Amino acid sequence: MMRTMLSWSGLLAILPGMSAPRPETVWYTRCPVPTATGIAADQNWLADAFAPDGVAVRSLQEEDAGDRRAEHFRHRLATLIREGGNVPALWARSNGAPTRLVGLTWIEERQVVVARPGAGVHGPGDLKGLRLAIPRRSIEIDFWRAMALRGFDGALRRAGLTLADADLVDLDGDVLPGQWEAELAALRDGRVDAVYTKGAVAVETAARYGAEVAIDLDALPDRSARVNNGTPRPITVDQRLLDDHPDLVVRFLAVLLGAADWARDRPAEVARILGAETGSGPAGVAAAYRNASDLHADLSDERLTLLAGQEEFLRRHGFHDAPVDVSAWADPAPLAAARRLVPDLPFLSLEKP
Repeated sequence: MMRTMLSWSGLLAILPGMSAPRPETVWYTRCPVPTATGIAADQNWLADAFAPDGVAVRSLQEEDAGDRRAEHFRHRLATLIREGGNVPALWARSNGAPTRLVGLTWIEERQVVVARPGAGVHGPGDLKGLRLAIPRRSIEIDFWRAMALRGFDGALRRAGLTLADADLVDLDGDVLPGQWEAELAALRDGRVDAVYTKGAVAVETAARYGAEVAIDLDALPDRSARVNNGTPRPITVDQRLLDDHPDLVVRFLAVLLGAADWARDRPAEVARILGAETGSGPAGVAAAYRNASDLHADLSDERLTLLAGQEEFLRRHGFHDAPVDVSAWADPAPLAAARRLVPDLPFLSLEKP
């Protein structure tokens, strides 16, 4: 039987609403990684979803003003929805940002430890006593440093070791522009023995420096070895937007879930979008995101537990001070409501026979 297709106007009638005046703009932000937000933005579905209410949907990444773009990390903009790394999200929450956790994704991003060819690093145990690159960057929350520490920690723990069993070498991450450049230059020059990298740009940059994969964290059976800034990756929303306009939050999440459905069976189109999102070429995208077919968010016990472990690690290493109770931070209601809207999303319904 043919499905009755609802327009966005029809869907709005079944969404909960509040009496507070509609905001003129809903802001969103995402990291340059695989996200349902990036897919939805590329296809213009976010703008289409909010047009019936006359609400503009704008990306922080398109802003020129540095103070507005900084909200990607600080998350104090009242109408902001963010899909991005957990290091800044936890830091912002710890520092009093009024956010709620409304979803978590888990997307493999080719997390590896690279070394010089012939270095003799073939497994986690070989990292003992080696010089590991730990960058330090002059940014408000140094997620690059956090990623390196957590990546090496995940590898070392597989061999019953800790970060104390290696030589952690501080590097000036600002000395060269670009992702992983300072770390890989130090590896090439013999100042460190191993570098943690992840993502599409890292694939291409490591190849340019002649580095080889020594430890493939993605291949390890224990998912906890890959807990890092993007695994799990949170979707967070300002509490004020959730309180005053829960329907807007639900609508946004429904579009993300629909975008994840759409992306699942379109690898070529997704690869094109990821190239634009990450700034990487086809080879980098293909190598880094070979297992990135599922962009769906949930708030499963497993993902919440893994995020809680990440929170403890980051706090122990000084990335934020006040504890974040991940379970209390999470609000499952918006995502549950969003799931009920997905079957009738206009951009999905139009493609059904």
